[in-house]
Amino acid sequence: MADAVKVSNSSTGSHRTALLGAMFLMATSAIGPGFITQTTVFTVQLGAAFAFAILASILVDIAVQLNVWRVIGITGLRAQEIGNKVLPGIGWILAALVFIGGLVFNIGNIAGTGLGLNAMMGLEPKIGGAISAVIAILIFLSKRAGMALDRIVVLLGAIMILLMLYVAIVAAPPVGEALKNMIFPEEVNFLVITTLIGGTVGGYITYAGAHRMIDSGVKGEAAVKDITNTSILSILITGLMRVLLFLAIFGVVAGGVTLTSNNMAAEAFGQAAGEIGTRMFGVVLWAAALTSVIGAAYTSISFVTSHNTSERKRNLLTVIFIAFCAVVYLFLGQAPQVLLIFAGAFNGLILPVGFGVLLYAAWRRRDLLNGYKYPAWLLIIGVLAWLLTVFLAWNSLAGIGALFK
Repeated sequence: MADAVKVSNSSTGSHRTALLGAMFLMATSAIGPGFITQTTVFTVQLGAAFAFAILASILVDIAVQLNVWRVIGITGLRAQEIGNKVLPGIGWILAALVFIGGLVFNIGNIAGTGLGLNAMMGLEPKIGGAISAVIAILIFLSKRAGMALDRIVVLLGAIMILLMLYVAIVAAPPVGEALKNMIFPEEVNFLVITTLIGGTVGGYITYAGAHRMIDSGVKGEAAVKDITNTSILSILITGLMRVLLFLAIFGVVAGGVTLTSNNMAAEAFGQAAGEIGTRMFGVVLWAAALTSVIGAAYTSISFVTSHNTSERKRNLLTVIFIAFCAVVYLFLGQAPQVLLIFAGAFNGLILPVGFGVLLYAAWRRRDLLNGYKYPAWLLIIGVLAWLLTVFLAWNSLAGIGALFK
């Protein structure tokens, strides 16, 4: 009897770890160098009114992730596999878009780790980037890579949140003004809202947590409650990080400081907490970039393999993916601007294409859902969110046009 209880507790523990890992992989994949830059710039631009943009984007993000995680979780199939069953070939198109976008952005993520270690310890950025890439590679070379992956993203996510909380408190922002603007904004900027949505559930980030979840064995109709709760919590973690970063920057700006440097986030941390604040910014940037390196690599490879691919082969491919990105970074110092614009456009296209396929499967392909009756209310909010992603895609295509100007 004692042995049975022991097995049951172990099973429960691994199940909980798997869900936490999936939740934090999605959340920390979204929280990268671009996330920090966007949040800082928009806070300086909009002030307290940025609170409304954050709330609006979180609500749309939840609508998207509820549907993405539900369809992938119930079917037990990856997004590209569902796509190929709905319309043969569309899954591979989606996989190509995710893989190319993930490859280019991961070069930028490795560059972010280098800048983070530079701010944290004064290391030369290329050396810091190389060290960080080796750390990411070692995670996937571990004998228990899945568990190592889950634990490292949870740990780094918790560190980021705690450091951001400290700086937000020290910055002493006018919280009442922010709360008022969250409901009654002085200014509404729809471009900012759509940019936040694209940065939180665009590209590979949309599928990072859901793919990790089914790879961990959490799937099927029996897991619906866990799938729902985890998908919502992943967005709330991302939202919490954005709120704390917003409050930290807002506290500095509201105090009368004008941020003028090329790295306004680092400047704001320094203004709020002195030298230790600058070091903390380095830790946050490094953790954000490293988890994005891990998330981009894991998810990109999950799109060019199937659920039948052995874990060892997947991990080796992930290692090659990270190593290639690191070599390109060491030679170039950053992802080429032209490629970043192209990848950004790809990211904008990934969401409506992939999300549209999943919604169609929920609506018309009950066979893929193993007979599960998909909730009508969930489908309705999914379609409304999808229409917004089409608008996002149209805007992202302007990025390609910019290349020829």
